[in-house]
Amino acid sequence: MERVAIIGASMTQFGQREEWICELLVEAGVACLEDGGVDPAAIEHLYVSNMASGEFEGQTGIMNALAHDLDLLPAYAQRVDQTSSSGGAGMYAAWQSVASGASEMTLLVGGEKMTHKTTAESTDVIASITHPCEYKHGLTLPSFAGLTARHYLERFDAPRESLAKVAVKNHKNGVDNPHAQFQKEVDLETVLESPVIADPLRLYDFCPITDGSAALLFCPESVAKEYTDEYAVVSGIAGATDTHVVHERPDPTIMAGVVESGAAAYEMSGYGPEDIDVAELHDMFTILEFLQMEGLGFADQGEAWMHVEEGRTDRESELPINTSGGLKSKGHPLGASGVAQGVEIYEQLVGEAGPRQVDAEVGLCCNVGGFGNCVITTIMEAAA
Repeated sequence: MERVAIIGASMTQFGQREEWICELLVEAGVACLEDGGVDPAAIEHLYVSNMASGEFEGQTGIMNALAHDLDLLPAYAQRVDQTSSSGGAGMYAAWQSVASGASEMTLLVGGEKMTHKTTAESTDVIASITHPCEYKHGLTLPSFAGLTARHYLERFDAPRESLAKVAVKNHKNGVDNPHAQFQKEVDLETVLESPVIADPLRLYDFCPITDGSAALLFCPESVAKEYTDEYAVVSGIAGATDTHVVHERPDPTIMAGVVESGAAAYEMSGYGPEDIDVAELHDMFTILEFLQMEGLGFADQGEAWMHVEEGRTDRESELPINTSGGLKSKGHPLGASGVAQGVEIYEQLVGEAGPRQVDAEVGLCCNVGGFGNCVITTIMEAAA
């Protein structure tokens, strides 16, 4: 099986946008094709990562609309929905289409339009991820995050400030991301004194509601060399599913989907946690950064908070985490987030991250659906 390469990437401005979903997807798609220097006629497969265009806008068939608007006909087009890990699932689908030999040039575009809804309306759409037995009791993802954070802090004797430092770090990184929703720093006091959302988590422990789109171009490595010498290779990718009912998990501080997808991606790539130079983790809530660090082997269980306290995840550290600003600062347009993680890792590996640039040859991104219900972990490396 020939290795799968990524030769182009793009990301729209994240935040509150006037454009609707199809316009956002076109914006990212056009920019990605231009970045890769690929003619629309070369695209054989198109995947669109999106969680809820029907629920948010009453708009379905967005993959067909995008294929038409980008002049990709007669390319095969498919929408990929895996809740908030739709972007990662789209990366998996795009990788599979090329790795299988079914397509020599595949375009992945992820996007979501959310900000026109109220916070309550958006929260309710997102809460539909939960199991009906949980939803009927009013449980939402923020409530799961608060309960888990409380348990984690008490069980591992972690200071509340350690969670706040995740937000401080990611906001600082987001300042240097021109596409991020929030390009401003916040201090520890601001985070700790912000309004309580799900105790002990406060406003700045949560990502915002966001509009935006991101895109990636996949092809066999032999084809990539026809276009550029600067590309990234997907060396490992895997997905896994955990219990849909969160309270059925034996340990709420272990996300089995992260553990299993990470282990499979490591095995496929031949790399281990110690080989990763930069990582993008799904920090929809600050506590999730801890749980993914531990599930992926970057820290022992109950010790991720120590790494944050010691600055070992800062951009200048040995393992920078969320150099893009993460979902916390960059924003979280559901279907786009996993793709945007891939964009950041790609740009780091090809040296196009600008002021966010770190020294990286191998990068990892982890995209989480629901509260760890489904997870995709992807490992990329720079072209040799």
